[in-house]
Amino acid sequence: MSSSPILELVGLRKAYGPLEVLRGIDLAVRAGEMVCVVGPSGSGKSSMLRCCNRLEEPTGGRIVVDGTEITGGGVDINALRQKIGMVFQQFNLYPHLSALGNVTLALRKVRGKSAAEADALGLAALKRVGLADKAKIYPGQLSGGQQQRVAIARAIVLQPKLMLFDEPTSALDPETVGEVLKVMRELRESGMTMLVVTHEMGFAREAADRVIFMDGGAIVEQGPPHEIFGAPKHERTRAFLTRYTSWA
Repeated sequence: MSSSPILELVGLRKAYGPLEVLRGIDLAVRAGEMVCVVGPSGSGKSSMLRCCNRLEEPTGGRIVVDGTEITGGGVDINALRQKIGMVFQQFNLYPHLSALGNVTLALRKVRGKSAAEADALGLAALKRVGLADKAKIYPGQLSGGQQQRVAIARAIVLQPKLMLFDEPTSALDPETVGEVLKVMRELRESGMTMLVVTHEMGFAREAADRVIFMDGGAIVEQGPPHEIFGAPKHERTRAFLTRYTSWA
């Protein structure tokens, strides 16, 4: 893992009118690192993630991706988003396109790849997520877990510097959660830099290099998984993890 940060948030703030949902977030994610973000609903986790690729416009602070400040003027948002892959709670696949068609759309329309080159790259991405045999199948014929894996393939086919995951398993049947988490573990092992908002505590504990606990729009505590889950320093972290364990 490199020590150089791929993502830096400096004093990041986000407000909706008088409601401040991010209160000065400072965070650096190093190249090759998987950081899992946990915390109660409404703590600002997803807002933070969406600011990282300007799906949400920050109210204040700076965001630097791969050495370039993206909160400054004159940023090419389309070019930026080719560096940052994002996987949402919902799959957002085009129902009229096959799995391969969904994966290759940006390659053809944004990158200008030929159909043959796009298909080759798309098939390789589908193979990485275990779905090469589903290339010609349409989303409506796939399970939720398979659709989410197609969405991951669509993101990684552009070879992003950073992958953002916003509760990627929250819309899935419990039986299909494992197949998506398996793909994410494999991406981590391949060296992909990942910032993951998740409620899958077991996954965060086992797979993350670092776990961040957020509450009230702020980072309350962060550290290696064994520290956050085994010996949290902050009372708010302890209360959240105890309650979550009792629900699970």
